[in-house]
Amino acid sequence: MEIKTISNGFSVSPQIVADDIKEIAKRGFRSIVCNRPDGEGADQPTFEEISNAAKEAGLEVRYQPIVSGKVSDDDARDFGRLYDELPKPVFAYCRTGTRSTTLWSLSQAAHLDTSEILRATKAAGYDMGGVVRRIVNGGKTPTDQGDAKYDVVIIGGGAAGISVASSLIARRSGLEIAVIDPADIHYYQPGWTMVGGGVFEASTTAQTMGSLIPKGVHWIKAAVAAFEPQDDAVILDGCRVVKYDRLIVCPGLKLDWNRVEGLVETLGRNGVTSNYRYDLAPYTWELVSSMREGKAIFTQPPMPIKCAGAPQKAMYLSADHWHRTGVLKNIDIDFCNAGGVLFGVKDYVPALESYVKKYDAHLDFFHNLVAIDGQAKKAWFDVAKPDTKVERVEKSFDMIHVCPPQVAPDFIRVSPLADSAGWVDVDQATLRHKSFSNIWSLGDVMNAPNAKTAAAARKQAPVVAENVVADIDGKSPVAQYDGYGSCPLTVERGRIVLAEFGYGGTLLPSFPKWLIDGTKPSHLAWLLKEKLLPPIYWKAMLRGKEWLAKPEKVTTN
Repeated sequence: MEIKTISNGFSVSPQIVADDIKEIAKRGFRSIVCNRPDGEGADQPTFEEISNAAKEAGLEVRYQPIVSGKVSDDDARDFGRLYDELPKPVFAYCRTGTRSTTLWSLSQAAHLDTSEILRATKAAGYDMGGVVRRIVNGGKTPTDQGDAKYDVVIIGGGAAGISVASSLIARRSGLEIAVIDPADIHYYQPGWTMVGGGVFEASTTAQTMGSLIPKGVHWIKAAVAAFEPQDDAVILDGCRVVKYDRLIVCPGLKLDWNRVEGLVETLGRNGVTSNYRYDLAPYTWELVSSMREGKAIFTQPPMPIKCAGAPQKAMYLSADHWHRTGVLKNIDIDFCNAGGVLFGVKDYVPALESYVKKYDAHLDFFHNLVAIDGQAKKAWFDVAKPDTKVERVEKSFDMIHVCPPQVAPDFIRVSPLADSAGWVDVDQATLRHKSFSNIWSLGDVMNAPNAKTAAAARKQAPVVAENVVADIDGKSPVAQYDGYGSCPLTVERGRIVLAEFGYGGTLLPSFPKWLIDGTKPSHLAWLLKEKLLPPIYWKAMLRGKEWLAKPEKVTTN
Protein backbone atom coordinates (compact mmCIF):
# COMPACT_ATOMS: atom_id res chain seq x y z
CA MET A 1 0.00 0.00 0.00
CA GLU A 2 1.38 3.38 -1.05
CA ILE A 3 -0.34 6.31 0.69
CA LYS A 4 0.15 9.68 -0.99
CA THR A 5 -0.66 12.88 0.91
CA ILE A 6 -2.48 15.57 -1.08
CA SER A 7 -3.32 17.91 1.81
CA ASN A 8 -3.46 17.86 5.61
CA GLY A 9 -6.96 16.44 5.48
CA PHE A 10 -6.76 14.23 2.39
CA SER A 11 -4.64 11.35 1.12
CA VAL A 12 -5.05 8.80 -1.65
CA SER A 13 -3.65 5.47 -2.73
CA PRO A 14 -4.04 2.83 -5.42
CA GLN A 15 -6.35 -0.13 -4.78
CA ILE A 16 -6.17 -1.46 -1.23
CA VAL A 17 -7.11 -4.82 0.28
CA ALA A 18 -8.90 -5.56 3.52
CA ASP A 19 -5.64 -6.34 5.31
CA ASP A 20 -4.53 -2.72 4.75
CA ILE A 21 -7.32 -1.27 6.89
CA LYS A 22 -5.54 -1.74 10.22
CA GLU A 23 -2.53 0.19 8.92
CA ILE A 24 -4.79 2.96 7.57
CA ALA A 25 -6.44 3.31 10.97
CA LYS A 26 -3.07 3.16 12.72
CA ARG A 27 -1.91 6.13 10.63
CA GLY A 28 -4.75 8.24 12.00
CA PHE A 29 -7.25 8.28 9.15
CA ARG A 30 -10.85 8.49 10.28
CA SER A 31 -12.69 8.02 6.98
CA ILE A 32 -12.34 5.99 3.79
CA VAL A 33 -13.88 6.75 0.39
CA CYS A 34 -13.87 4.15 -2.39
CA ASN A 35 -14.03 5.65 -5.88
CA ARG A 36 -13.54 2.42 -7.83
CA PRO A 37 -16.53 0.41 -9.10
CA ASP A 38 -16.61 -3.25 -8.16
CA GLY A 39 -15.63 -5.67 -10.91
CA GLU A 40 -13.26 -3.32 -12.72
CA GLY A 41 -10.24 -5.63 -12.38
CA ALA A 42 -9.72 -9.37 -12.09
CA ASP A 43 -7.55 -9.01 -8.97
CA GLN A 44 -9.75 -6.41 -7.24
CA PRO A 45 -11.39 -6.99 -3.84
CA THR A 46 -14.98 -5.79 -3.57
CA PHE A 47 -16.12 -2.70 -1.71
CA GLU A 48 -18.03 -4.90 0.74
CA GLU A 49 -14.80 -6.59 1.77
CA ILE A 50 -13.17 -3.20 2.39
CA SER A 51 -16.26 -1.78 4.08
CA ASN A 52 -16.58 -4.64 6.55
CA ALA A 53 -12.93 -4.33 7.56
CA ALA A 54 -13.21 -0.52 7.86
CA LYS A 55 -16.26 -0.73 10.09
CA GLU A 56 -14.52 -3.25 12.32
CA ALA A 57 -11.68 -0.75 12.67
CA GLY A 58 -14.10 2.02 13.64
CA LEU A 59 -13.69 4.06 10.45
CA GLU A 60 -16.36 5.89 8.49
CA VAL A 61 -16.59 4.49 4.97
CA ARG A 62 -18.36 5.69 1.83
CA TYR A 63 -18.78 4.27 -1.68
CA GLN A 64 -18.76 6.72 -4.59
CA PRO A 65 -17.92 4.55 -7.60
CA ILE A 66 -16.70 6.45 -10.64
CA VAL A 67 -16.27 4.77 -14.02
CA SER A 68 -12.72 5.41 -15.13
CA GLY A 69 -12.51 8.66 -17.05
CA LYS A 70 -16.08 9.62 -16.22
CA VAL A 71 -15.53 12.23 -13.51
CA SER A 72 -18.39 14.65 -14.12
CA ASP A 73 -18.98 18.03 -12.51
CA ASP A 74 -21.81 16.46 -10.48
CA ASP A 75 -19.43 13.73 -9.28
CA ALA A 76 -17.00 16.41 -8.11
CA ARG A 77 -19.75 18.28 -6.24
CA ASP A 78 -20.92 15.05 -4.61
CA PHE A 79 -17.37 14.24 -3.58
CA GLY A 80 -17.01 17.75 -2.14
CA ARG A 81 -20.07 17.23 0.02
CA LEU A 82 -18.75 13.84 1.17
CA TYR A 83 -15.38 15.36 1.96
CA ASP A 84 -16.96 18.19 3.97
CA GLU A 85 -19.13 15.89 6.08
CA LEU A 86 -16.63 13.11 6.81
CA PRO A 87 -14.27 13.14 9.81
CA LYS A 88 -10.79 14.20 8.79
CA PRO A 89 -8.31 13.10 7.66
CA VAL A 90 -9.96 11.34 4.72
CA PHE A 91 -8.35 8.45 2.85
CA ALA A 92 -9.61 7.79 -0.71
CA TYR A 93 -8.66 5.14 -3.23
CA CYS A 94 -9.42 3.89 -6.73
CA ARG A 95 -7.34 1.78 -9.12
CA THR A 96 -4.31 4.10 -9.03
CA GLY A 97 -5.50 7.07 -6.95
CA THR A 98 -5.99 9.26 -10.03
CA ARG A 99 -9.80 9.34 -9.92
CA SER A 100 -9.79 10.21 -6.22
CA THR A 101 -7.20 12.94 -6.79
CA THR A 102 -9.18 14.30 -9.74
CA LEU A 103 -12.36 14.42 -7.65
CA TRP A 104 -10.56 16.28 -4.89
CA SER A 105 -8.96 18.72 -7.35
CA LEU A 106 -12.26 19.59 -9.00
CA SER A 107 -14.17 19.79 -5.72
CA GLN A 108 -11.60 22.19 -4.25
CA ALA A 109 -11.33 24.44 -7.31
CA ALA A 110 -13.65 27.01 -5.75
CA HIS A 111 -11.60 27.17 -2.54
CA LEU A 112 -7.97 26.91 -3.64
CA ASP A 113 -5.87 28.53 -6.35
CA THR A 114 -5.29 26.41 -9.43
CA SER A 115 -1.54 26.60 -8.93
CA GLU A 116 -1.91 25.33 -5.36
CA ILE A 117 -3.99 22.35 -6.50
CA LEU A 118 -1.54 21.49 -9.26
CA ARG A 119 1.42 21.84 -6.94
CA ALA A 120 -0.10 19.58 -4.28
CA THR A 121 -1.16 16.87 -6.72
CA LYS A 122 2.15 16.94 -8.59
CA ALA A 123 4.08 16.57 -5.35
CA ALA A 124 2.04 13.44 -4.66
CA GLY A 125 2.84 12.06 -8.10
CA TYR A 126 -0.41 12.92 -9.89
CA ASP A 127 -0.41 15.12 -12.97
CA MET A 128 -3.66 17.09 -13.15
CA GLY A 129 -2.58 18.93 -16.29
CA GLY A 130 -5.22 17.03 -18.24
CA VAL A 131 -8.04 18.55 -16.18
CA VAL A 132 -6.55 21.98 -15.58
CA ARG A 133 -9.12 23.53 -17.93
CA ARG A 134 -11.90 22.11 -15.79
CA ILE A 135 -10.21 23.20 -12.58
CA VAL A 136 -9.98 26.74 -13.92
CA ASN A 137 -13.40 27.12 -15.53
CA GLY A 138 -15.14 23.76 -15.94
CA GLY A 139 -14.40 23.88 -19.67
CA LYS A 140 -15.20 20.98 -21.97
CA THR A 141 -12.56 18.97 -23.78
CA PRO A 142 -12.39 19.58 -27.54
CA THR A 143 -12.01 16.54 -29.80
CA ASP A 144 -10.90 18.38 -32.91
CA GLN A 145 -7.37 18.75 -31.60
CA GLY A 146 -5.55 15.98 -29.76
CA ASP A 147 -2.86 15.92 -27.11
CA ALA A 148 -1.17 13.07 -29.02
CA LYS A 149 -1.54 11.39 -32.43
CA TYR A 150 -0.62 7.88 -33.61
CA ASP A 151 -0.96 5.78 -36.73
CA VAL A 152 -2.62 3.01 -34.71
CA VAL A 153 -4.11 3.19 -31.22
CA ILE A 154 -4.85 -0.09 -29.41
CA ILE A 155 -7.26 -0.07 -26.46
CA GLY A 156 -6.25 -2.79 -24.00
CA GLY A 157 -2.97 -4.44 -23.04
CA GLY A 158 -4.29 -7.94 -22.48
CA ALA A 159 -3.68 -11.03 -24.60
CA ALA A 160 -5.41 -9.51 -27.62
CA GLY A 161 -3.90 -6.03 -27.37
CA ILE A 162 -0.25 -6.96 -26.94
CA SER A 163 -0.49 -9.76 -29.52
CA VAL A 164 -1.97 -7.50 -32.20
CA ALA A 165 0.62 -4.79 -31.43
CA SER A 166 3.41 -7.34 -31.92
CA SER A 167 1.83 -8.67 -35.11
CA LEU A 168 1.58 -5.14 -36.50
CA ILE A 169 5.22 -4.34 -35.68
CA ALA A 170 6.28 -7.57 -37.37
CA ARG A 171 4.51 -6.49 -40.57
CA ARG A 172 5.21 -2.74 -40.59
CA SER A 173 7.97 -1.72 -38.21
CA GLY A 174 7.73 1.99 -38.90
CA LEU A 175 4.21 2.43 -37.56
CA GLU A 176 3.62 4.77 -34.64
CA ILE A 177 1.55 2.56 -32.33
CA ALA A 178 0.18 3.27 -28.86
CA VAL A 179 -1.32 0.77 -26.43
CA ILE A 180 -3.67 2.34 -23.89
CA ASP A 181 -4.08 0.40 -20.65
CA PRO A 182 -3.96 1.54 -17.01
CA ALA A 183 -2.95 -1.83 -15.54
CA ASP A 184 0.48 -2.47 -14.04
CA ILE A 185 0.16 -6.26 -14.26
CA HIS A 186 -0.68 -8.52 -17.20
CA TYR A 187 -2.25 -11.87 -16.30
CA TYR A 188 -2.17 -15.23 -18.06
CA GLN A 189 -5.78 -15.91 -17.15
CA PRO A 190 -6.00 -19.42 -18.69
CA GLY A 191 -3.59 -20.48 -15.93
CA TRP A 192 -6.01 -19.66 -13.12
CA THR A 193 -7.88 -22.94 -13.60
CA MET A 194 -4.60 -24.72 -12.92
CA VAL A 195 -3.98 -22.52 -9.87
CA GLY A 196 -7.39 -23.53 -8.53
CA GLY A 197 -6.47 -27.15 -9.17
CA GLY A 198 -3.19 -26.95 -7.29
CA VAL A 199 -1.06 -27.31 -10.44
CA PHE A 200 0.30 -23.76 -10.93
CA GLU A 201 1.33 -21.11 -8.44
CA ALA A 202 -0.61 -17.87 -8.92
CA SER A 203 2.58 -15.84 -9.25
CA THR A 204 3.52 -17.69 -12.44
CA THR A 205 0.46 -16.24 -14.18
CA ALA A 206 1.48 -12.60 -13.74
CA GLN A 207 4.10 -10.35 -15.33
CA THR A 208 4.55 -6.60 -15.36
CA MET A 209 2.85 -4.81 -18.23
CA GLY A 210 5.96 -2.78 -18.96
CA SER A 211 7.99 -5.92 -19.65
CA LEU A 212 5.52 -7.10 -22.30
CA ILE A 213 4.77 -3.97 -24.33
CA PRO A 214 6.64 -4.48 -27.64
CA LYS A 215 9.74 -2.40 -28.21
CA GLY A 216 8.89 0.75 -30.13
CA VAL A 217 5.25 0.76 -29.04
CA HIS A 218 4.13 3.64 -26.84
CA TRP A 219 2.38 2.65 -23.61
CA ILE A 220 -0.19 5.21 -22.45
CA LYS A 221 -0.86 4.19 -18.86
CA ALA A 222 -4.39 5.54 -18.57
CA ALA A 223 -8.00 4.44 -18.69
CA VAL A 224 -10.32 5.23 -21.57
CA ALA A 225 -13.27 7.45 -20.77
CA ALA A 226 -15.05 7.69 -24.10
CA PHE A 227 -14.79 7.43 -27.87
CA GLU A 228 -15.39 10.10 -30.49
CA PRO A 229 -15.11 7.98 -33.66
CA GLN A 230 -16.41 10.75 -35.89
CA ASP A 231 -13.34 12.77 -34.88
CA ASP A 232 -10.92 9.79 -34.71
CA ALA A 233 -10.38 10.53 -31.03
CA VAL A 234 -10.20 8.64 -27.75
CA ILE A 235 -10.88 10.54 -24.52
CA LEU A 236 -8.78 9.37 -21.58
CA ASP A 237 -9.19 9.63 -17.85
CA GLY A 238 -8.33 13.22 -16.95
CA CYS A 239 -9.88 14.44 -20.24
CA ARG A 240 -6.74 13.99 -22.31
CA VAL A 241 -7.36 13.36 -26.02
CA VAL A 242 -5.52 10.85 -28.19
CA LYS A 243 -6.06 10.97 -31.94
CA TYR A 244 -5.59 8.07 -34.34
CA ASP A 245 -5.65 7.10 -37.99
CA ARG A 246 -6.78 3.58 -37.08
CA LEU A 247 -8.17 2.18 -33.84
CA ILE A 248 -8.13 -1.39 -32.48
CA VAL A 249 -10.43 -2.06 -29.54
CA CYS A 250 -9.69 -5.04 -27.24
CA PRO A 251 -10.10 -4.17 -23.52
CA GLY A 252 -11.61 -7.53 -22.55
CA LEU A 253 -14.85 -7.85 -20.61
CA LYS A 254 -16.19 -7.02 -17.16
CA LEU A 255 -16.90 -9.58 -14.43
CA ASP A 256 -20.25 -8.47 -13.02
CA TRP A 257 -20.02 -9.85 -9.47
CA ASN A 258 -22.77 -7.54 -8.26
CA ARG A 259 -25.37 -9.22 -10.42
CA VAL A 260 -25.53 -12.09 -7.91
CA GLU A 261 -27.11 -10.79 -4.71
CA GLY A 262 -24.86 -11.20 -1.68
CA LEU A 263 -21.90 -12.53 -3.65
CA VAL A 264 -19.52 -9.60 -3.14
CA GLU A 265 -20.02 -9.81 0.61
CA THR A 266 -18.76 -13.36 0.86
CA LEU A 267 -16.18 -13.86 -1.89
CA GLY A 268 -12.98 -15.37 -0.60
CA ARG A 269 -14.52 -16.69 2.63
CA ASN A 270 -17.32 -18.92 3.88
CA GLY A 271 -16.39 -21.50 1.25
CA VAL A 272 -17.21 -19.13 -1.64
CA THR A 273 -14.54 -18.91 -4.34
CA SER A 274 -13.88 -18.35 -8.03
CA ASN A 275 -11.03 -19.11 -10.42
CA TYR A 276 -12.08 -16.00 -12.35
CA ARG A 277 -10.12 -13.75 -9.98
CA TYR A 278 -6.36 -13.88 -9.50
CA ASP A 279 -6.49 -13.51 -5.73
CA LEU A 280 -9.27 -16.10 -5.31
CA ALA A 281 -7.92 -19.00 -7.40
CA PRO A 282 -5.53 -20.04 -4.56
CA TYR A 283 -8.54 -20.08 -2.21
CA THR A 284 -10.21 -22.57 -4.55
CA TRP A 285 -7.31 -24.97 -4.06
CA GLU A 286 -7.30 -24.30 -0.32
CA LEU A 287 -10.96 -25.34 -0.15
CA VAL A 288 -10.56 -28.35 -2.45
CA SER A 289 -7.44 -29.71 -0.78
CA SER A 290 -8.95 -29.47 2.72
CA MET A 291 -12.44 -30.80 1.92
CA ARG A 292 -13.19 -34.31 3.14
CA GLU A 293 -16.98 -34.42 2.97
CA GLY A 294 -20.02 -32.27 2.22
CA LYS A 295 -21.65 -30.49 -0.70
CA ALA A 296 -19.70 -28.78 -3.50
CA ILE A 297 -21.49 -26.63 -6.08
CA PHE A 298 -20.01 -25.30 -9.34
CA THR A 299 -21.94 -22.65 -11.27
CA GLN A 300 -22.06 -21.35 -14.83
CA PRO A 301 -24.00 -18.16 -15.74
CA PRO A 302 -25.73 -17.34 -19.04
CA MET A 303 -23.45 -16.91 -22.03
CA PRO A 304 -21.31 -15.19 -23.16
CA ILE A 305 -18.47 -15.82 -20.72
CA LYS A 306 -14.71 -16.21 -20.87
CA CYS A 307 -13.99 -19.81 -21.91
CA ALA A 308 -17.28 -21.66 -21.74
CA GLY A 309 -15.52 -24.73 -20.36
CA ALA A 310 -13.81 -23.02 -17.41
CA PRO A 311 -16.62 -23.53 -14.86
CA GLN A 312 -16.66 -27.29 -15.43
CA LYS A 313 -12.86 -27.46 -15.54
CA ALA A 314 -12.93 -26.33 -11.92
CA MET A 315 -15.35 -29.14 -11.13
CA TYR A 316 -13.32 -31.84 -12.89
CA LEU A 317 -9.99 -30.92 -11.29
CA SER A 318 -11.62 -30.68 -7.85
CA ALA A 319 -13.40 -34.02 -8.25
CA ASP A 320 -10.21 -35.65 -9.53
CA HIS A 321 -8.36 -34.54 -6.39
CA TRP A 322 -11.12 -35.92 -4.18
CA HIS A 323 -11.07 -39.15 -6.20
CA ARG A 324 -7.30 -39.51 -5.81
CA THR A 325 -7.42 -38.84 -2.08
CA GLY A 326 -10.26 -41.29 -1.52
CA VAL A 327 -12.89 -38.82 -0.27
CA LEU A 328 -15.01 -38.44 -3.42
CA LYS A 329 -17.59 -40.89 -2.06
CA ASN A 330 -18.22 -38.46 0.81
CA ILE A 331 -18.72 -35.39 -1.40
CA ASP A 332 -21.92 -34.49 -3.26
CA ILE A 333 -21.16 -32.51 -6.44
CA ASP A 334 -23.65 -30.30 -8.29
CA PHE A 335 -22.92 -28.50 -11.55
CA CYS A 336 -25.51 -25.73 -11.93
CA ASN A 337 -25.54 -24.41 -15.48
CA ALA A 338 -27.80 -21.59 -16.67
CA GLY A 339 -27.67 -23.15 -20.14
CA GLY A 340 -29.24 -26.35 -21.37
CA VAL A 341 -26.20 -28.36 -22.48
CA LEU A 342 -22.94 -29.46 -20.90
CA PHE A 343 -20.88 -28.05 -23.77
CA GLY A 344 -21.92 -26.17 -26.89
CA VAL A 345 -20.08 -28.39 -29.39
CA LYS A 346 -21.69 -31.83 -29.32
CA ASP A 347 -18.63 -33.79 -30.48
CA TYR A 348 -16.94 -33.23 -27.11
CA VAL A 349 -19.95 -34.00 -24.92
CA PRO A 350 -19.62 -37.84 -24.74
CA ALA A 351 -16.12 -37.65 -23.23
CA LEU A 352 -17.23 -34.99 -20.75
CA GLU A 353 -20.31 -36.97 -19.77
CA SER A 354 -18.13 -39.98 -19.01
CA TYR A 355 -16.25 -37.88 -16.43
CA VAL A 356 -19.46 -36.50 -14.99
CA LYS A 357 -20.46 -40.14 -14.45
CA LYS A 358 -17.04 -41.07 -13.06
CA TYR A 359 -17.24 -38.30 -10.46
CA ASP A 360 -20.95 -38.96 -9.80
CA ALA A 361 -21.69 -35.26 -10.37
CA HIS A 362 -25.28 -34.08 -10.68
CA LEU A 363 -26.05 -31.83 -13.67
CA ASP A 364 -28.64 -29.10 -13.05
CA PHE A 365 -29.37 -27.39 -16.35
CA PHE A 366 -31.22 -24.06 -16.65
CA HIS A 367 -30.09 -23.20 -13.10
CA ASN A 368 -28.84 -19.60 -12.88
CA LEU A 369 -27.25 -18.41 -9.62
CA VAL A 370 -29.04 -15.24 -8.46
CA ALA A 371 -28.29 -14.94 -4.73
CA ILE A 372 -25.98 -16.33 -2.08
CA ASP A 373 -25.62 -16.18 1.70
CA GLY A 374 -22.11 -17.26 2.57
CA GLN A 375 -22.55 -17.36 6.33
CA ALA A 376 -25.69 -19.48 6.05
CA LYS A 377 -24.02 -21.61 3.33
CA LYS A 378 -27.05 -21.26 1.05
CA ALA A 379 -27.42 -20.34 -2.63
CA TRP A 380 -30.49 -19.58 -4.70
CA PHE A 381 -30.99 -20.37 -8.36
CA ASP A 382 -33.63 -19.31 -10.84
CA VAL A 383 -34.63 -22.39 -12.80
CA ALA A 384 -35.85 -21.35 -16.25
CA LYS A 385 -36.63 -24.51 -18.19
CA PRO A 386 -38.15 -24.07 -21.66
CA ASP A 387 -41.91 -23.42 -21.67
CA THR A 388 -42.14 -23.47 -17.88
CA LYS A 389 -42.53 -20.77 -15.25
CA VAL A 390 -39.30 -19.61 -13.61
CA GLU A 391 -38.86 -21.28 -10.22
CA ARG A 392 -36.42 -20.24 -7.51
CA VAL A 393 -34.72 -23.10 -5.68
CA GLU A 394 -32.44 -23.14 -2.65
CA LYS A 395 -29.32 -25.23 -2.32
CA SER A 396 -27.02 -25.67 0.67
CA PHE A 397 -23.27 -25.95 0.19
CA ASP A 398 -20.00 -26.43 2.02
CA MET A 399 -18.03 -25.09 -0.97
CA ILE A 400 -19.24 -23.18 -4.01
CA HIS A 401 -17.19 -22.18 -7.05
CA VAL A 402 -18.88 -19.26 -8.79
CA CYS A 403 -18.45 -18.17 -12.37
CA PRO A 404 -19.71 -14.55 -12.38
CA PRO A 405 -22.02 -13.04 -15.02
CA GLN A 406 -20.00 -11.18 -17.65
CA VAL A 407 -20.65 -8.07 -19.72
CA ALA A 408 -18.76 -5.60 -21.87
CA PRO A 409 -16.89 -2.85 -19.96
CA ASP A 410 -18.98 0.18 -19.05
CA PHE A 411 -17.12 2.58 -21.34
CA ILE A 412 -17.72 0.22 -24.27
CA ARG A 413 -21.41 -0.38 -23.56
CA VAL A 414 -22.22 3.33 -23.61
CA SER A 415 -20.08 4.08 -26.67
CA PRO A 416 -20.99 4.48 -30.36
CA LEU A 417 -19.00 1.33 -31.05
CA ALA A 418 -21.41 -1.03 -29.26
CA ASP A 419 -24.27 -3.13 -30.57
CA SER A 420 -27.60 -3.37 -28.74
CA ALA A 421 -26.12 -5.89 -26.29
CA GLY A 422 -23.14 -3.67 -25.48
CA TRP A 423 -20.40 -5.51 -27.42
CA VAL A 424 -18.24 -3.94 -30.14
CA ASP A 425 -20.06 -4.47 -33.43
CA VAL A 426 -17.78 -6.11 -36.02
CA ASP A 427 -17.89 -8.12 -39.21
CA GLN A 428 -17.22 -11.64 -37.97
CA ALA A 429 -14.81 -12.49 -40.77
CA THR A 430 -12.64 -9.35 -41.13
CA LEU A 431 -13.18 -8.11 -37.53
CA ARG A 432 -13.66 -4.60 -38.89
CA HIS A 433 -16.30 -2.41 -37.27
CA LYS A 434 -19.57 -2.43 -39.16
CA SER A 435 -20.04 1.36 -38.97
CA PHE A 436 -16.53 2.83 -38.68
CA SER A 437 -14.15 1.64 -41.38
CA ASN A 438 -10.94 2.61 -39.52
CA ILE A 439 -11.82 0.65 -36.38
CA TRP A 440 -11.25 -3.06 -35.67
CA SER A 441 -11.88 -5.18 -32.59
CA LEU A 442 -10.76 -8.55 -31.26
CA GLY A 443 -10.73 -10.55 -28.05
CA ASP A 444 -13.53 -10.88 -25.53
CA VAL A 445 -15.13 -7.46 -26.18
CA MET A 446 -16.36 -7.93 -29.74
CA ASN A 447 -19.62 -9.53 -30.82
CA ALA A 448 -18.53 -12.24 -33.27
CA PRO A 449 -20.19 -15.55 -32.26
CA ASN A 450 -16.98 -17.31 -31.25
CA ALA A 451 -15.66 -18.67 -27.96
CA LYS A 452 -14.04 -15.99 -25.80
CA THR A 453 -10.66 -17.59 -25.17
CA ALA A 454 -7.00 -16.61 -25.32
CA ALA A 455 -6.60 -19.11 -28.15
CA ALA A 456 -9.22 -17.20 -30.13
CA ALA A 457 -7.30 -13.95 -29.61
CA ARG A 458 -4.13 -15.74 -30.80
CA LYS A 459 -5.85 -16.42 -34.15
CA GLN A 460 -7.59 -13.04 -34.35
CA ALA A 461 -4.49 -10.88 -33.84
CA PRO A 462 -2.82 -11.76 -37.18
CA VAL A 463 -6.14 -11.29 -39.00
CA VAL A 464 -6.55 -7.77 -37.62
CA ALA A 465 -2.88 -6.95 -38.24
CA GLU A 466 -3.09 -8.11 -41.86
CA ASN A 467 -6.27 -6.12 -42.49
CA VAL A 468 -5.01 -2.96 -40.82
CA VAL A 469 -1.82 -3.01 -42.91
CA ALA A 470 -3.90 -3.68 -46.03
CA ASP A 471 -6.08 -0.68 -45.18
CA ILE A 472 -2.99 1.50 -44.73
CA ASP A 473 -1.94 0.43 -48.22
CA GLY A 474 -5.36 1.33 -49.61
CA LYS A 475 -6.44 -2.28 -50.10
CA SER A 476 -9.55 -4.22 -49.12
CA PRO A 477 -9.39 -6.77 -46.27
CA VAL A 478 -7.04 -9.64 -47.10
CA ALA A 479 -7.47 -11.94 -44.08
CA GLN A 480 -10.48 -13.56 -42.45
CA TYR A 481 -11.19 -15.19 -39.09
CA ASP A 482 -12.92 -18.58 -39.08
CA GLY A 483 -14.18 -18.38 -35.51
CA TYR A 484 -11.42 -20.57 -34.10
CA GLY A 485 -11.39 -21.08 -30.37
CA SER A 486 -9.76 -23.64 -28.14
CA CYS A 487 -10.85 -24.85 -24.75
CA PRO A 488 -8.54 -27.41 -23.12
CA LEU A 489 -11.01 -29.16 -20.82
CA THR A 490 -8.99 -30.45 -17.87
CA VAL A 491 -11.07 -33.53 -17.04
CA GLU A 492 -8.48 -34.93 -14.63
CA ARG A 493 -4.93 -34.17 -13.55
CA GLY A 494 -2.90 -35.50 -16.47
CA ARG A 495 -5.64 -35.64 -19.12
CA ILE A 496 -7.41 -33.04 -21.24
CA VAL A 497 -10.19 -33.06 -23.80
CA LEU A 498 -8.77 -30.55 -26.29
CA ALA A 499 -11.80 -28.83 -27.78
CA GLU A 500 -10.92 -26.82 -30.91
CA PHE A 501 -13.72 -25.43 -33.03
CA GLY A 502 -14.89 -22.50 -35.13
CA TYR A 503 -18.08 -20.81 -36.18
CA GLY A 504 -21.10 -23.10 -36.07
CA GLY A 505 -19.29 -25.71 -33.99
CA THR A 506 -17.06 -26.81 -36.88
CA LEU A 507 -14.14 -28.85 -35.57
CA LEU A 508 -10.81 -27.13 -36.29
CA PRO A 509 -8.09 -29.40 -34.83
CA SER A 510 -4.52 -28.13 -34.84
CA PHE A 511 -3.00 -31.61 -34.75
CA PRO A 512 -3.60 -34.83 -36.72
CA LYS A 513 -6.03 -37.20 -35.06
CA TRP A 514 -3.36 -39.87 -34.59
CA LEU A 515 -1.42 -37.43 -32.41
CA ILE A 516 -4.24 -35.78 -30.45
CA ASP A 517 -7.87 -36.78 -30.87
CA GLY A 518 -9.55 -33.75 -29.32
CA THR A 519 -12.80 -35.59 -28.68
CA LYS A 520 -11.09 -37.95 -26.23
CA PRO A 521 -9.07 -37.34 -23.06
CA SER A 522 -5.37 -37.10 -23.85
CA HIS A 523 -2.21 -36.98 -21.76
CA LEU A 524 -0.37 -35.25 -24.59
CA ALA A 525 -2.99 -32.48 -24.55
CA TRP A 526 -2.34 -32.14 -20.80
CA LEU A 527 1.39 -31.72 -21.42
CA LEU A 528 0.52 -29.08 -24.03
CA LYS A 529 -1.58 -27.18 -21.47
CA GLU A 530 0.81 -27.60 -18.54
CA LYS A 531 4.24 -27.34 -20.16
CA LEU A 532 3.95 -25.75 -23.60
CA LEU A 533 1.10 -23.25 -23.66
CA PRO A 534 2.42 -20.91 -20.94
CA PRO A 535 5.80 -20.33 -22.67
CA ILE A 536 4.03 -20.15 -26.05
CA TYR A 537 1.82 -17.44 -24.58
CA TRP A 538 4.59 -15.37 -23.00
CA LYS A 539 7.35 -15.90 -25.56
CA ALA A 540 5.52 -16.41 -28.86
CA MET A 541 1.96 -15.11 -28.92
CA LEU A 542 2.72 -11.85 -27.11
CA ARG A 543 5.82 -11.32 -29.26
CA GLY A 544 4.15 -11.66 -32.64
CA LYS A 545 5.39 -15.18 -33.39
CA GLU A 546 2.31 -16.68 -35.00
CA TRP A 547 2.84 -20.38 -34.35
CA LEU A 548 -0.15 -22.26 -35.83
CA ALA A 549 -1.89 -18.89 -36.21
CA LYS A 550 -1.19 -17.75 -39.76
CA PRO A 551 -4.24 -15.83 -40.98
CA GLU A 552 -6.58 -17.33 -43.55
CA LYS A 553 -6.76 -15.31 -46.75
CA VAL A 554 -10.03 -13.76 -47.88
CA THR A 555 -11.54 -15.90 -50.62
CA THR A 556 -12.72 -14.15 -53.76
CA ASN A 557 -15.21 -15.42 -56.31
